[in-house]
Amino acid sequence: MATIFCINGPNLNLLGKRQPEVYGHETLADVEAAVAALAADFGHTVRFLQSNREYEIIEWIHEAREAARAIIINPGAYSHTSVAILDALNAYDGLVFEVHISNIHKRESFRHHSYVSQRADGVLAGFGTEGYELALRRAATLLKGR
Repeated sequence: MATIFCINGPNLNLLGKRQPEVYGHETLADVEAAVAALAADFGHTVRFLQSNREYEIIEWIHEAREAARAIIINPGAYSHTSVAILDALNAYDGLVFEVHISNIHKRESFRHHSYVSQRADGVLAGFGTEGYELALRRAATLLKGR
């Protein structure tokens, strides 16, 4: 059994309320329930974390070095701006999956680049909130082989 951190960045606390035409109607609590149920099917546990503060996300990545075998991260807008989050992820030895609810490549040009993608073992964009479950499935598959 492995612990997986699911880290969500800024504004994801408003999921289901903020721009539902882009991000859908599911709330972050809905995502957490679906991912937790799936993780249990695989025999894993997930710790869910969300912050609008960059430094907290970095602290959780540091904590994951000792506490988690994989990270599923939706860094939100920090994807496009945070070298600090990339540096923290580069100091982490476990699996990293980057999730974006919308397809960032079909949006504004500034969203097309993600610093986090340079470290991620997989990137899911445009699958809606199902991207979290897809990331968990991939993490579970790779963890089984380790």
